[in-house]
Amino acid sequence: MAILNKNSNVSEFILLGLSSSQELQLLFFAIFILVYVAIIVGNLLIIISVIFDNHLHSPMYFFLANLSFFDLCFSSAATPTVIADFLRKRKTISLWGCMVQMYFMHFFGGGEMSLLIAMAIDRYVAICKPLHYQTIMNHRMLIGFLVLSWAVGFIHTTSQMVFTVGLPFCGPNVVDSIFCDLPLVIKLACTDTYNLELLVIADSGLLSLVCFILLAISYIIMFITLGQHSSSASSKAVSTLSAHITVVILLFGPAILIYIFPFNSYSVDRFLSVFYTIITLFLNPIIYTLRNQEMKGAIKRLCSQNIISCLDT
Repeated sequence: MAILNKNSNVSEFILLGLSSSQELQLLFFAIFILVYVAIIVGNLLIIISVIFDNHLHSPMYFFLANLSFFDLCFSSAATPTVIADFLRKRKTISLWGCMVQMYFMHFFGGGEMSLLIAMAIDRYVAICKPLHYQTIMNHRMLIGFLVLSWAVGFIHTTSQMVFTVGLPFCGPNVVDSIFCDLPLVIKLACTDTYNLELLVIADSGLLSLVCFILLAISYIIMFITLGQHSSSASSKAVSTLSAHITVVILLFGPAILIYIFPFNSYSVDRFLSVFYTIITLFLNPIIYTLRNQEMKGAIKRLCSQNIISCLDT
């Protein structure tokens, strides 16, 4: 990342949060900490189950475990700070802290979008080219998709942050959000940011929209292919696809609205930000476990093995 602009007089940003009411802040603190713990526990269960359960050693679960890892990192980039701020009267974050927070949020957000495309390709090959599935989705292909996801996340965030860290901040320093939101932060710079705002829309908004359209087309093709078959395997595939589609809508929907079709209402923007960065990450492990019998079975086996080992000791 570039060096911060020396002409910046601002050393910290003030975050307005969700409410100025002390009672509501305590309520939000309790809710957010429970949600964050659920995110950590749920995603760790998925990762550990995929690693240690031989029934889940397949490309689909390889991607799912890595998606859970991205969710863990993405949620940890901002949520702990948000939770701590509910207990503070004056919610501030340093200029460097703000830049780091935005960098990692866009890093893991961009990587997760790329990984969802890889998961869609995996399901497309499994459904439309089942006889060639093992040949196409080999170990080298899986590692290639994973490395590509990390690379896309790195390029996505660096291409925006390399210009953002060089902006001079010398006036207003109030961010009307619960965390450092890139579109809101760059508007506080005391220079013309029109071109940078266009870059953010193109980089984040259009990336989300194009990925969503490609995913929608691929899932439509898969459903058409499944419609031509009537079997228990097809119903299982439909259930798996339904979980994937739900996660895609929850992730891409708010992102597209935030960056391409922004609302004039700050309350709506704040709701979408909370939904995109916290609620979606909370729902992902629930969706993938409730709609997947193999994953539920693996988690049950993992829990029962731990209970037995504890009893033996």
